[in-house]
Formats: sequence, C-alpha cells, structure tokens
Amino acid sequence: MRADNDMSDLPGPGAAPGGHVPVMLDRVLELLAPALAGPDPVAVDANLGLGGHAEALLAAHPSLHLIGIDRDPAAIERSTARLAPYADRITLVRAVSDELPEVLARLGRPRVDAVLFDLGVSSPQLDEAERGFAYSYDAPLDMRMDPDQELTAEVVVNTYPAAELIRILRDYGEERFAPRVARLIIKERGNEAITSTKRLAEIVRTAIPAATRRTGGNPAKRTFQALRIEVNAELTALERALPAALDALTLGGRVVVLAYHSLEDRLTKQVLAARTRDTSPPGLPVPLPAHQPRFALLTRGAELPSEEEVARNPRAASARCRAAERIREAVDEE
Repeated sequence: MRADNDMSDLPGPGAAPGGHVPVMLDRVLELLAPALAGPDPVAVDANLGLGGHAEALLAAHPSLHLIGIDRDPAAIERSTARLAPYADRITLVRAVSDELPEVLARLGRPRVDAVLFDLGVSSPQLDEAERGFAYSYDAPLDMRMDPDQELTAEVVVNTYPAAELIRILRDYGEERFAPRVARLIIKERGNEAITSTKRLAEIVRTAIPAATRRTGGNPAKRTFQALRIEVNAELTALERALPAALDALTLGGRVVVLAYHSLEDRLTKQVLAARTRDTSPPGLPVPLPAHQPRFALLTRGAELPSEEEVARNPRAASARCRAAERIREAVDEE
C-alpha cells in the first residue's frame, strides 16, 4: 500500500485533503534533488495516486515540469485539483506505467531527468469500499485500478481453472496454502458465484489451517494481494516500465522506486542490478566501454521508512526504497 498514507499531523507540502501524505517523502526528495538541479528539469511520476510526491517535487523545484501518469481516472481527477497551483508546469496523463515510452513520445520529451515509481494500491483505492480492494469491507469483488477494463477479481475467482488460481495465489500472494484455498474457491463457486469481498475472505479463512490463522494477521491478505496483482497486471507493467524509465533518463538522471511487497522489490532489485553491472568478458586487462555499467546504485540494498514514520503511518511499514543514477550514455559497439 503506497503513496499518500494517513499522516494527518504533518501539514504542508505533500499533505492532501484528509491528511494523506506520501511515504518516505523526505528521502524521495533527497534522492531526486541532484537530478532536478538543472535549468528546465523534467520528472515523471509514473504512479501519480493522489499527487503527494508530485506536489512536493513541484514545490521544491520551481522550474520543474512534471508528467504524472495513472491508470485510475479518479487519481487523475484528484491530482488535477490538488496540483492546480502548478497547472502550467504539469502534464497529467491517464495511462498504465508501462506506456511510458509512448507517453513521452507523444509529449515530445523522449528524455527526462527523473522518474518515480510509487507502486501498489493507493489509500483511496483501499479506503473506498466499492472498489473491492480490501477484505475489511463487504463490497463487490472488483479490484480494478482502471474501472474501464473488463477483467475483475470476480471474473478471476469464478472462471480461472484450479491450476491458474494456484499459480496466482502462490506466485503473487506467496500463499503456502494455495492449493487448499483454490480447491475451496472452486467448490464454493460451484454452489454459487463468489461476488463479494466478505464471502471470499470467509472462504479463504476456512481454507487456512486454524493454527496458521492465529498468527500473521488476516488470512485473506495474501489472496487479496494475489488477485489485485493479477487483475491489474502489476508485475508485468513494472517489468516493462522500469527498464523503459532507465532508458529515458538523461546523464545524471535518477530513478526512485518505492515497493510495498517482496515481489515488487525483488523485480526492482533484479532490473537495477542488471543495469549497474559490468558485463565485460572476464579476464580482460581493461573494461570494454560498451560493457561498462550505464547506471550506479544510490541505495545500499532496500532502504526502509523510519520508525517514527511507521509509528505515525502504519501503512508505510512495508515500503522499500531503491534508487539508481545514469552515469554513462549508451556506447555502440563498433
């Protein structure tokens, strides 16, 4: 769960109506500042949400032009209102993050100075019961970030075969009882379609052994995460979007990624590791220019939010921050 979480005792830039403030805001600003020090910097917020990070970046850098991307029309609407004081310095686009190259091409800005990924689901999506993201409310099984797409959690739960349900629960939810949960879902949907978050949460709870249910929070958490990732193709989008963002960075440009579960963070780590590694064949006396890394890591491992931030905002607890900087332009091999 990402950006714009409830930290109502922290007013000022970044604070939204209702008290929502972005996760690890100070660290994000610190990491991106050197890349935005030029005369006409351009930054991309690839998961705009409520626009908290965007607002703070615009306030900190008076010459910044910010491109905000989000697939959720409600996020675009809210951010348009929130960022109205900076209307002449923003371009907000309804799109999925992996459409970044197409968005930049349409805007005539193929290279940018900074890209921020604030992954996962935003607080409004969680807190608005009708969106069906949360097991704490009884609502239709929806979970779409883009309300215009056809695939919903209800479709997944009621039509996917057992093998696919097991794969999703195991791979995206890291649910060790995936076969048990999938079997019970299929049995129950045979009696009556599963259409509500409450019924699905009860089915999952029944499928999980009692001893396991006593620890680790709500037993439905992993299943709901898995379904949300499947419905919104979140990992697929990140797998395409992060390399595209790195390719778009200018020399000295920076990318920051805030991940909220191990799957996102692992994928981010792998992409950044591949771009910061020297790929010269072993044993050469000097590195080959075409094989030297184009990027350098700015964080040692995944940085965590401070204890103070987590105490104020429990939703920040799972955040993991990684960042990298472009240190060389690409070199064509002769």
